[in-house]
Amino acid sequence: MLTLLVVSLLAQIPFEQAIRDIDSPDGATRLRAAQLFKAAGYPEAAVPLTRLVLDPRDDIQIEAIDAELNIFLAEKIVPRSRVAFVIEKRNAVAAESAFASGADAIGARPVPLEVLTALRAAFHDDTPRVALEALYAFGTLAAGATGAPRRELLRASGAELVATLGAPDPAVRYAGLSVIARVFEPAPGDGPVDAAVGDAIVTAMNDPDRTLAIAAIRAAGAMRYERAVQALTDVFQYYRKGETADAALDALAHIAHPTSAPLFDAQLASKSAAVRGIAVEGLARLGEPARLPRIQTALTGERDAGVLLAQAFASAALAKASIDPVADAIKKSKLREQARAYCIELAVRRAADFSTALRDSDPQVRLVAVDALGLSGDRAATPLVEALAADADPRVARAAERAAARLRRSATR
Repeated sequence: MLTLLVVSLLAQIPFEQAIRDIDSPDGATRLRAAQLFKAAGYPEAAVPLTRLVLDPRDDIQIEAIDAELNIFLAEKIVPRSRVAFVIEKRNAVAAESAFASGADAIGARPVPLEVLTALRAAFHDDTPRVALEALYAFGTLAAGATGAPRRELLRASGAELVATLGAPDPAVRYAGLSVIARVFEPAPGDGPVDAAVGDAIVTAMNDPDRTLAIAAIRAAGAMRYERAVQALTDVFQYYRKGETADAALDALAHIAHPTSAPLFDAQLASKSAAVRGIAVEGLARLGEPARLPRIQTALTGERDAGVLLAQAFASAALAKASIDPVADAIKKSKLREQARAYCIELAVRRAADFSTALRDSDPQVRLVAVDALGLSGDRAATPLVEALAADADPRVARAAERAAARLRRSATR
């Protein structure tokens, strides 16, 4: 719903005039146009605004990037006050914050490729803040692409994202690693990861900056990049414990290459609960039901809630046990993100088994179940999520609309 502020602004400046203002030679006029469309969130302005994403002025670029983001966010950010028709106080549309919210940050509307192309061009801006905003906005908006548009997105984006890893500003390099991890995380219908992108991530694992090296390690895992297995194994064996070792083992657990099985088996006896949980996940993702008894025996007497949740995930993945214990863990704040990740993985193959979660009295459980099904790529899940479009909780209803639209797009391409 438009705020009174936006209504007032549009009464002063008709839509057609604001579109023309995008090409004005006057910077103040272009800035005002970007701010107006940022406030209004008009989908029709998305493609014209791409010209301001590449404006010579940094402040205009940032407003335009935020405007593009706000057009497609599931929850619009709107101005709070005005003075003399000039936006004076604004809720910031922070691209990094939206990116951190995950794939459910954006709504059901597909993002035009022209918008993503303009954001990619802005990766290379000389001003680090512009480059950062463009990177995180791109990573956020790219999450909505499916089918043929997603394949084109991956084809066109690899080289430009890899180029950001050579930026002089470490914050830009970190953003590049994070966005590569998000964009190239496997989705239904994807082919193998472009080796040029994956190998660049493996190289970045050797960065002397530990923060960047760990980000690269996590990216290799998120991408399920098998050519990173040996390097990740070497990293784990070198450090053995600590954040870097844990990140390397977690990446191996996500890739789940058969050669890592002995390593996972050995780590079931680790003194670290986090490591035991990661080992269980790795064995579960290998997809071999015969490994489940070994997991169960090794975890006899286990008391850590996170490890027990990982065991429930393994039972669901390997023995098709009920997913209900995993979904139920969403109600526990300390386990919510872990359970959510498991639900997303399980939904790819077991959409029908989410029926109980979709009827749960806790809206948080229904919300996670809907989001997981929306990301599953399984067209059979469409009627399940459509049924929640009238959910009493508005967050669940909006998520159901978003998930149904995503599934319909997946089914038609």
